[in-house]
Amino acid sequence: MRVTILGAGTWGTALAILLTENKHEVTIWSALEKEVKELSEHRSEIKNLPGAVLQDSVCVTGDLEVALQRPEMIVFAVASIYVRETAKKIADKIPEGMIIVNVAKGIEEKTLMTLTEVIEDELPKAQVAVLSGPSHAEEVSRKLPTTIVAGAKRKEVAVTIQDVFMTEFFRVYTSSDVIGIELGGSLKNVIALAAGIVDGLGYGDNTKAALMTRGIAEISRLGIKMGGKYETFAGLSGMGDLFVTCTSKHSRNRNAGFLIGQGKSAKEAMEEVNQVVEGVLSAKAALALGKKFEIELPIIEQVNDVLFHDVPAKEAVYQLLVREKTEEHSSCQWQD
Repeated sequence: MRVTILGAGTWGTALAILLTENKHEVTIWSALEKEVKELSEHRSEIKNLPGAVLQDSVCVTGDLEVALQRPEMIVFAVASIYVRETAKKIADKIPEGMIIVNVAKGIEEKTLMTLTEVIEDELPKAQVAVLSGPSHAEEVSRKLPTTIVAGAKRKEVAVTIQDVFMTEFFRVYTSSDVIGIELGGSLKNVIALAAGIVDGLGYGDNTKAALMTRGIAEISRLGIKMGGKYETFAGLSGMGDLFVTCTSKHSRNRNAGFLIGQGKSAKEAMEEVNQVVEGVLSAKAALALGKKFEIELPIIEQVNDVLFHDVPAKEAVYQLLVREKTEEHSSCQWQD
């Protein structure tokens, strides 16, 4: 299949390598001239993907006309803040029924839309899907075993994506729960910031386990209220992605949080990580969704306080611990 990837960051590049290895004809586009030049000239020295090699057959371009000449599938791998802008740019070039796969993670702050909803808003004639799960680009580019889930409204679209991406080391499952997959992938980044913060503060395994467990509880409460399925949040794009993002050395969200826990500002942390930190971009939108759907999100609220209201990280953790006493969950009944 002819596949065009919009976005030449680490994830877009790793997927280009994977798809080419899987015998597809791949074009990768970037809006950044410097990025196009570096990727074209240094295919075996890819920034943030040590040891990875972008095959010579991959067309790298900064020209949208070239990138969209004749694709059979388009992958959106631009950072979340550029998804709508990119969709607008290609609106008049997308034929009806084109499969578009979103692999970015985030929530649009102004509209509170998920990224598939943003793409659908700009490209209503396309068949928009999502591919998400615990899948660091650094490991996928090295062919380390990975599992992920393709979500689409129509089964045949999800199966097509499964067939295109699946390899002997990259296993793809299918799901109809697009909203659940999107929310799991975006909200876990905010929780991962918190996980990094507690690491930066020097707290232990107990704290990290509590944070992750209560974090998936927050994600699930909000996600189910918005139409997602419980099984999704217990699966690859929920607990799976949360676990890897909260614990991995590759996680830019966890690493940024670690620096914040050590006393740096959000701006300083992002500059030091030197990559897009989606959790910072999604934190305000996540809290706004909680208010909109009347779901309490205490961890996400405290992350916002640390990021945007100068609340010290230790104080934020303290506020979580001294909240009003409550049950862990309400589904179990007490004996009379």
